[in-house]
Amino acid sequence: MTGGQSIRVLVVEDDPVAADAHVMYVGRVPGFVVVGKASTGAEARRVLERTPVDLLLLDLHLPDVHGLQLARSLRAAGHHADVVAVTSARDLAVVREGVSLGVVQYVLKPFTFATLRDRLVRYAEFRTAVGEASGQAEVDRALASLRTPGPVALPKGLSAPTLERVTVALRDAGDGLTASGVAEAVGISRITARRYLEHLVDAGRAVRRPQYGAVGRPELQYRWVTGQ
Repeated sequence: MTGGQSIRVLVVEDDPVAADAHVMYVGRVPGFVVVGKASTGAEARRVLERTPVDLLLLDLHLPDVHGLQLARSLRAAGHHADVVAVTSARDLAVVREGVSLGVVQYVLKPFTFATLRDRLVRYAEFRTAVGEASGQAEVDRALASLRTPGPVALPKGLSAPTLERVTVALRDAGDGLTASGVAEAVGISRITARRYLEHLVDAGRAVRRPQYGAVGRPELQYRWVTGQ
């Protein structure tokens, strides 16, 4: 960021629940401020006509236009905001095309707050590189700030394969599951299931609430956050 000014973000997402989550996520990253929210390409264009924007958090699958087509039309119209693309698609041809249209980062759905925070922080570091580079090494350092070194480490005792199985079980259970239900579905102990579920809650991918009506002490029920 230059001069201490916040990076102005426009969230473009047609799913209202996901859009609200993205607005909340961006608002939690120091140095970033959401200046608008749009659910279609046409609405995004209207916001850009009246509001200065530095960065688009752009869902590629909008109801009226593909996100890359929107980015291309914005470039042609003289808008120079950078783009962090949000998509569930894994087509590398789309990734290559996006590079020429100002897409500086891709975030694959589902993602956690930590994932988006990492991309935004790296983008902010990239923006601070100003002036003339002294040589190749300085250019390389500026570009390297956009790259992610690797996956975020899990808490001690948790494994990525088991986390994926817990995630799938919870996501497929529309009404939510208790730790006992996840333990049965995944084949792990209830205590272990709860550790994974609490990790998902901490990451903003799940929410918990008491399940009443059972005999004795109510058990917590966990539900996947829609749009993650």
